[in-house]
Amino acid sequence: MTGDRAIGRRATFAIAAAALATPALAQPVWPAGPVRFIGIFPPGGGTDILSRLWCQKMAEITGEQFVVENRSGSAGNIGTEAIARATPDGRTIGLASVAPLGIGPTLYRRLPFDVNKDFTYVSGLWQLPNFLALNNDVPARTVPELIALVKANPGKYSYASSGSGTTVHLSGAMFAAMAGLDMVHVPYRGGAPAHIDLVAGRVHMMFDNIPQALGLVKEGRLRGLAVTGAKRTPFAPEYPTMAEFLPGFEIDSWGGVMGPAGLAPAVVQRLSALTRQSLQAPDLIARFQENGATTWFTTPEEFASFRARNEASFAPVIRAAGAQVD
Repeated sequence: MTGDRAIGRRATFAIAAAALATPALAQPVWPAGPVRFIGIFPPGGGTDILSRLWCQKMAEITGEQFVVENRSGSAGNIGTEAIARATPDGRTIGLASVAPLGIGPTLYRRLPFDVNKDFTYVSGLWQLPNFLALNNDVPARTVPELIALVKANPGKYSYASSGSGTTVHLSGAMFAAMAGLDMVHVPYRGGAPAHIDLVAGRVHMMFDNIPQALGLVKEGRLRGLAVTGAKRTPFAPEYPTMAEFLPGFEIDSWGGVMGPAGLAPAVVQRLSALTRQSLQAPDLIARFQENGATTWFTTPEEFASFRARNEASFAPVIRAAGAQVD
């Protein structure tokens, strides 16, 4: 009996050990495979560059692929809808942006997603101001000169944007409303095609995300006038803020990471921890700064709360500017 019991116990231990060693029963640590990151704007723009820099750093940290898939159109709404419709298994995440999440709920009377129910908010990634740049043929060297020029020529001057509902669009709409200007809005499917027409003179000005606009100004292809943040940016301190001429003018752009609603808490916690680690990396901080952005980590709870406050702060601005669309 004693021998039989000893054999039985050894067999039980062997079975238990084999079960623990069976790969099928092990819980893989996220990401444990390639991750698709949906970029909601076209390739080549500021948000696309920053998204790819972050994905590259995440790939270095995890040893897994983070593949950017651009799903652009409708001021980021198409890509944002794709994130909302993705399977919540951690294999698909994407860019959370001010355009569809902070501005869109007020700007559009109908959206193909619910900002309060369809997403799992994870963390902010960056913040950056916009930058007012002119085609070189526009005869204005300061914001007051530009205001006087446009006022003297109602309906003649146009401003480009990377799409209706972006901070780029809203900056132009706010400028026109606060300065009492009659201007034409020309929306594009992203910043890159807008830059082409702005440099060529087919549109006259643009409140672009600072990385591309400042780069084109430094190359001499555009003329810079001002930034839209509350303070002058350390990346180009020689340029005044719009608020120095139009008190109360302040708009910043931001980006973050989110997934579809229903992401497992373990995935959210792991993604949050890895995001914190990535945003603390000196090389990523430097690359973001080179592109006019500052790294911005938040907890999932902080990010969701920020988004709601951001929507509330933009709502009166959008209504005052008369920028609401169907």
